[in-house]
Amino acid sequence: MPAYHAIESTLIHGGVYSDPLTGSVNVPIYQTSTFEQQGLGQNPTWEYSRTGNPTRAALEALIAELEGGTAGFAFGSGMAAITAVLSLFESGDKVLISSNVYGGTFRVLDKVFRHFGISYDIADTANLQALDAAFEPAVKAILLESPANPLLTITDIAAVCDIAKAHGALAIVDNTFMTPYLQRPLQLGADIVVHSATKYLGGHSDVVAGLAVVRDEALAGRLAFIQNSTGGVLGPLDSFLLIRGIKTLAVRMDRHVANAERAAAFLDDNPAVKRVYYPGLAGAQGHDINRKQAKNGGAMISFELKENYNIRTFFTSLRLIALAESLGGVESLVCHPASMTHASIPYEVRQKVGITDGLIRLSTGIENIEDLLDDLMQAIRASEE
Repeated sequence: MPAYHAIESTLIHGGVYSDPLTGSVNVPIYQTSTFEQQGLGQNPTWEYSRTGNPTRAALEALIAELEGGTAGFAFGSGMAAITAVLSLFESGDKVLISSNVYGGTFRVLDKVFRHFGISYDIADTANLQALDAAFEPAVKAILLESPANPLLTITDIAAVCDIAKAHGALAIVDNTFMTPYLQRPLQLGADIVVHSATKYLGGHSDVVAGLAVVRDEALAGRLAFIQNSTGGVLGPLDSFLLIRGIKTLAVRMDRHVANAERAAAFLDDNPAVKRVYYPGLAGAQGHDINRKQAKNGGAMISFELKENYNIRTFFTSLRLIALAESLGGVESLVCHPASMTHASIPYEVRQKVGITDGLIRLSTGIENIEDLLDDLMQAIRASEE
């Protein structure tokens, strides 16, 4: 049994800790494609790095322990992880997705898996009665985000998982925005959790990676076969970087969230701001549900400026906060979902779910909060027309 109980300790000592060969406190980077075998038919532990690599295995054991799952799987990107999970399904199957999800998730279903006979429907996961009615016989899974990207919509994960289970379908939760430090979907009934580990888990905008964790052994066996067969695995160097990033997740997330709470309150009180989306604000959509299933509101904020403010000027006027794709790094980033992260979603769909052309998404970093607020304030002032 481990000599720790709290997740802060698990982040550092979980999975495979240290190297038994040398005593190194860090798992080495096993930068090799293949492994020498002692003889025919001796079933070596390691044979080829697509099938298994000690550095990647250490990461996979760590994320499985953090999420409370049976097995973890590391991939070359978050989309590679989602692609592998969607490869569990067959022609004729249907997947439900929540009404606002990452644009890449929508795109891979709409432009890739649709050609293989796997279809999708968009569902309002906040309306449990309507969601239950959407589970026709062809539906084999629901894939949701909570908070969802980019409107931070909250879904009652446990309730949705119960509905999926009643219909014999899998519940898949993208936990990128929250990480296992703030929310653990498997404990709420999910079957599979996926992460774009590029974001908070890596935390330093220097690695692209994806992770998946499953709850039961049968599903683990199926996903392991897909991972090995399709080969979209994470390399040993990136696995090492991800383990290193995860060790500081707790202290980083505490600072991320503290800054986000201040920034959300600042934006909510600012007369130039039309609307703020942040589940940590009292009175926000899903605030009470989020408090029940997550530690806090996380560190992502979306907002809209009023009509007499030019968002193009706002973006170009920022001095500290960078306009860039991605999120979850130590540096604060803003993006324009309609033309960046969610551009692959058709305009009419974006409008229907509320991803307007004026929406701004903010990933609060760990800089000094007063510097962040000053930068937001001067950019808002500069954008007034």
